[in-house]
Amino acid sequence: MDTVLLSRLQFAATAAFHFIFVPLTLGLSILVAYMETKYVRTGDKDYLRMAKFWGRLFVINFALGVVTGITMEFQFGMNWAEYSRYVGDIFGSPLAIEATVAFFLESTFLGVWIFGWNKISPKLHALSIWLVALATNLSALWILIANGWMQHPVGYVINNNRAEMVDFWAVVTNAYGLLKFAHTVLSGWVVAGFFVLGISAYHLLNKNETEFFKKCLKIGAIFALVSSILVAAVGDFHAKEVAHTQPTKLAAMESLWNTTTNAPMYLLLIPDPENEKNSVEAIGIPSMLSILAGKKEIKGLKEFSPSERPPVTLTFVSFRLMVGLGFLFILLTLLVLIKFRYIENSTIFLKLLLWSIPLPYIAGQLGWIVAEVGRQPWIVYGLLKTTDAVSKAVEPSQVLASLIGFTVFYGALGIIDIYLLAKYARKGPEPKEV
Repeated sequence: MDTVLLSRLQFAATAAFHFIFVPLTLGLSILVAYMETKYVRTGDKDYLRMAKFWGRLFVINFALGVVTGITMEFQFGMNWAEYSRYVGDIFGSPLAIEATVAFFLESTFLGVWIFGWNKISPKLHALSIWLVALATNLSALWILIANGWMQHPVGYVINNNRAEMVDFWAVVTNAYGLLKFAHTVLSGWVVAGFFVLGISAYHLLNKNETEFFKKCLKIGAIFALVSSILVAAVGDFHAKEVAHTQPTKLAAMESLWNTTTNAPMYLLLIPDPENEKNSVEAIGIPSMLSILAGKKEIKGLKEFSPSERPPVTLTFVSFRLMVGLGFLFILLTLLVLIKFRYIENSTIFLKLLLWSIPLPYIAGQLGWIVAEVGRQPWIVYGLLKTTDAVSKAVEPSQVLASLIGFTVFYGALGIIDIYLLAKYARKGPEPKEV
C-alpha cells in the first residue's frame, strides 16, 4: 500500500467515526432545549425530567465526540501537509473561527448547564442550553463552509503556487457550502429524532413510564418528520448545485455514461464501470433526471477522461441507499403519528422503531461517501488532486501504524459510548417527586 491510499483510509476512518457523534449532538441539543423551555413555561415536571434524562445522554455523546474530533485536525498538517501548504490560507480560516468562537461558546455554556442546576434561575438555565444548541449548529456551519470550498472553490487566486483567499465573503456565502450545511444539520436532526423514538419505544415495550415516554415519542416523531421532509427539500436544491458545479459527481450518482438530453431516471439500474455502461436499465421515468438536476442536457461520464471519473459503483449505490432511507424516515414518522393514540400496544412497530435507531446514522455516512468519494480524484474539485496533496515526508509504515492505533483507540471509545448510552437509556428518567 502507498502513502496516499493509507492516508485516505486513515482520514476516512477517523472522519466516519467522528461523524457518529456529531449528528446526535446537533439535534439532541435542540430537543433538550425545547424540553427545558416547556418546563419553564408550563411548570410541568415531566418536561424537567425529560431535559435531565435526554440531557445526560447528550453530554455523554458530546464528550466522546470532542475526543474523536481533535485528532482529525492534526492529520491536515501531518498526512496532508501538501494540501495544507497549498490551501491553508483559505481552509484554515473557517476552522479557526469554528474553534475560537463556536466551540468555546458551546463548551462554556454546556458547563453552565451541567453545573448550574438550582444555582441560576430556570430561565437563565434554559437559555444556557439554547446557547449550546446554537453554538453546536454554528460549529457545523464553519466546518461545512470549509468543506464546501473544497467541493466548489471560490474567492481565491493562485499566487506563488498557493491558493490565497481574496474574497472572504465569497467563501462564506458559497452556495455549495450553505446547502451542504443545511443538508448535514437537518440529517443530524433526523438522527436525534429517531434516537428519541427508539429509546422511547424501548421503554414503552417494557411498560416503563408509559405516559412520560409517549410524550417523548411524540416530540421525537414530529421533530424527525419535519426534519426528514426538509432534508428531502434541501437535497433537491443540493442536487441542482452538484449538477452545476460537479458534473462528474452527478454522472456517477446516477451512473450516466452518455451525455443525454431530457435524461430519464431509472429506478432499476446496475452499473458496469469496466465496460462503461449499465448492465441493467429498467423502469425509466422520462426526463426526471434532467428535471431534478435543473439542466436539460446532462453530461455523461464518457465526456471525462477515466482518470478524472470518481468510483462509480460506490457513489451510485451510496446515493440510492441514502435517498431510499430518507423516504423510509418520512414513512415511519408519519406512521408513529397516525398510530400514536394506541401505539403502546403496537409491539411489532415499537420494536421496528427501536431497531431503526442506526438507520439515520447509516444514511448520514452514506451521504458523506457520496460527497467525498464522488469528488475524487480531486481533494479540491478542479484545483488540487488527492495524489498531490499527501505529505512527502511520511512513510507508508508510519501511516499504517497510526491507522491501526486509531482503529484500536476509536474502537475502545465506541464500546464505551455504546455502553454508557445503553446503561443510562435503560435506566430511564429520575423518579417523580412525591
